[in-house]
Amino acid sequence: MSLPETIVEVAITSQCWQKGQIEGQVKAGSYEWYFRWYFLQGKLSVNPTLGRSLIQEPLSRFLERYDYQLEVGGDYQFYLRTKL
Repeated sequence: MSLPETIVEVAITSQCWQKGQIEGQVKAGSYEWYFRWYFLQGKLSVNPTLGRSLIQEPLSRFLERYDYQLEVGGDYQFYLRTKL
């Protein structure tokens, strides 16, 4: 029996190395969020609040792992082990 999973799509819309910031959009299931990752401080802001608790921790782990590899205009994916 396979576990439920959802593909999370991440699009990077801007980045500023001087400010230590990456911004983008996240889509998973019927949800859509916008995020700002302050990688020098390790802080993540996700909006809107609806469903934010579902994505904040997995998105944070993804960004911490790949932040220096992410490029503006890039589209990335990761999997959530849940069905949204």
